Amino acid sequence: MTRADDWTPLPPTRWRGHELRWGEATHVMAILNITPDSFSGDGLLGAGKGIVAVAREALAGGAGILDLGAESTRPGHAPVTAGEELARLLPALRAVRAETNALISVDTSKAAVAQAALAAGADLVNDVRGLVADPEMAAVVAAAGVPVILMHDVPPDPSVDLMVSILRELWRRLDRAVAAGVAWERTIVDPGFGFGKDWRQNLELLRRLGELRALGRPILAGTSRKSTIGRVLGLPESDRVEGTAATVSLAIAGGADIVRVHDVPAMARVARMTDAVVRGAPEKAQTWPGGPER
Repeated sequence: MTRADDWTPLPPTRWRGHELRWGEATHVMAILNITPDSFSGDGLLGAGKGIVAVAREALAGGAGILDLGAESTRPGHAPVTAGEELARLLPALRAVRAETNALISVDTSKAAVAQAALAAGADLVNDVRGLVADPEMAAVVAAAGVPVILMHDVPPDPSVDLMVSILRELWRRLDRAVAAGVAWERTIVDPGFGFGKDWRQNLELLRRLGELRALGRPILAGTSRKSTIGRVLGLPESDRVEGTAATVSLAIAGGADIVRVHDVPAMARVARMTDAVVRGAPEKAQTWPGGPER
């Protein structure tokens, strides 16, 4: 496995007064599903706990990015119109934006939704279809001058090596984005753990994640509670914290710059501990009440 500290850190990504630095520490992205049908059962639409309270908890738990999505991408999900998606998304986005200066990502594949979300205060776009589903999406991102996460979501070509297939498709998506005017330095790649791949391919992808560094872009890893963990451990979505922790740690060791997670406090600790190993120990040791002095 290629380790994160084997790579020269990429230059920071800067836009609209924001900055994401790469190579110093893993960025934790909190999943906030404003849907009734999230695969992991954590959809917030109509939930008793408000979106602002959930966002505050995520930030207090160690998240640096809040990823708001209003359409499920679970297998067999029912697609929604842009109007339905915006009706779910915008009130939540505006409420969260009013409460925090933290980075907010909008998880959508529709140009109209991305454009409205960016106007309402979102800071970046997370497109699980990699700018392919909506031909207008790249232009919206380019005009806004914001970062975009491009995900791989198609079945790998069985005639070539798994990572070769994934790399080729991500290259195509990066080229398409740049040709449409998206700044190269504002692109982030996501290999699409769980999208278009079977569980064995997902495990191989995680084992070989460092090969994505050949693209020269920051990497997002989204393994949280995915069915591959269930396939290995035989556990439902609600009982995959330890499995997620293992995948998050391995992803960071393999070069991930951002981890997208549900269980923020636990995974933020996993990220900090893994960073201490693969990126270097923190300057100052932490203490705790009654702890040993050694």
